[in-house]
Amino acid sequence: MNSFKSSAELKGMAKEQLFGNYGNAIGATVVTGLITMVMFFILEIFNAVTVSVSVSAPQLIIYFLVSFIVSLFSGLLASGRAFFYLKVTCGQPVAISDIFYGFRVYPDKALIIQLFFSLIAYVCEMPMIIFYLLYIFHPENAVYLLLMSICSVVGSVAAIITKLIFSQSFYLLQDFPQYSAKELMKMSLRIMKGHKGRLFYILVSFLPLYILGTFSCCIAFLWIIPYTNTVMANFYMDLMRGRSGQN
Repeated sequence: MNSFKSSAELKGMAKEQLFGNYGNAIGATVVTGLITMVMFFILEIFNAVTVSVSVSAPQLIIYFLVSFIVSLFSGLLASGRAFFYLKVTCGQPVAISDIFYGFRVYPDKALIIQLFFSLIAYVCEMPMIIFYLLYIFHPENAVYLLLMSICSVVGSVAAIITKLIFSQSFYLLQDFPQYSAKELMKMSLRIMKGHKGRLFYILVSFLPLYILGTFSCCIAFLWIIPYTNTVMANFYMDLMRGRSGQN
């Protein structure tokens, strides 16, 4: 018997839970967005300096290394975001400062989990990057462009599947902080068996909202992002309740 909630049910729960919490949720979204913008701004400044004269393989490698380091920092924000929205789903009072929870509590585990995500992303992107570099230095060879496109599609699919499999790691870190990062990722692998397609469907169902959000000069994202994050937290809670009901 299927004991898990549908996408519509999870979204309905999220709307109810956000009543009275939208102020803090929007504040958290703004703060997180500003931090993310600063990180990418620094990254782009570094990139502009390194490639201002001409593009070279060593410069691109340095850029990707710096980008990799910056991506690790996002793991601390991801841990805090999971903590914030799990509190929302559980009806607990929240504060904007909760998004910094990952900096204070078990930051090492959050960084290790994000390290894994970043490594997977770069492994999936590496073939595309290699053919991109080959095409830059040999633009007359269209085969490199074709191979780059193929690797881009295959790498993107592999990255999406991997992210779905380990998507619950940061939520699990909040509930099971006594476990190591490796154990948390293994647990995510186990609980996501049979649910990757369901999560993918839920994520895709938000696309119309995000498309509409772009027509509001992105102002609507102040509501859309908290809504999405609350649904994702509810998905995790539903996943854990459903597994308990099956045992």
